[in-house]
Amino acid sequence: MVDHAVSIEDREERNRVANSIISVMGNLQPHLRDVPDFQHKLWDQLFIMSDFKLDVDSPFPITSKEILQQRPEPLEYPQNHPKYRFYGNNIKRMIDVAVQWEKGDKRSGLEYTIANHMKKCYLNWNKDVVDDKAIFKHLYELSDGQIDLAAEGENLTDSGQFLKNRVAKSPRSNKKNQRNNNRGKKRY
Repeated sequence: MVDHAVSIEDREERNRVANSIISVMGNLQPHLRDVPDFQHKLWDQLFIMSDFKLDVDSPFPITSKEILQQRPEPLEYPQNHPKYRFYGNNIKRMIDVAVQWEKGDKRSGLEYTIANHMKKCYLNWNKDVVDDKAIFKHLYELSDGQIDLAAEGENLTDSGQFLKNRVAKSPRSNKKNQRNNNRGKKRY
């Protein structure tokens, strides 16, 4: 249909055929008719299908081939290398937010939650039981000495709670699975 529209010499006929093509394209995807810029996308697709050779009166500005083929700018990835990689970059952001809050119950709750999350992250990577003092020391270092839960005598959630909630990575074998492994094999 698009090739036929390109080959039509009369401009009025070409415009009429292009509008018919757009209506057919819209009928193929009726659920998208309420999407903003749906018609604009259809007209862009029509020009792309015609390899930008279709000369019709579009109700929208015609996107050029060069702009569509232009490569996007590469994304800049953060190149910060945290001291304790097993906590991740979000912990440092959370600590920075907590330091900006004024001292009080909300900040204390946030600091305690951050420390518990740090303990969970530590256990995900290191698989050992961790002492709360180590978490408090890391939190003190990452906050540049502004958060000191060790001085307050806080106790974090027990390591066993975090380890208990972890899903086993290897499936448990049972006798039923072992019996079915030989199903379909010939025995001589």
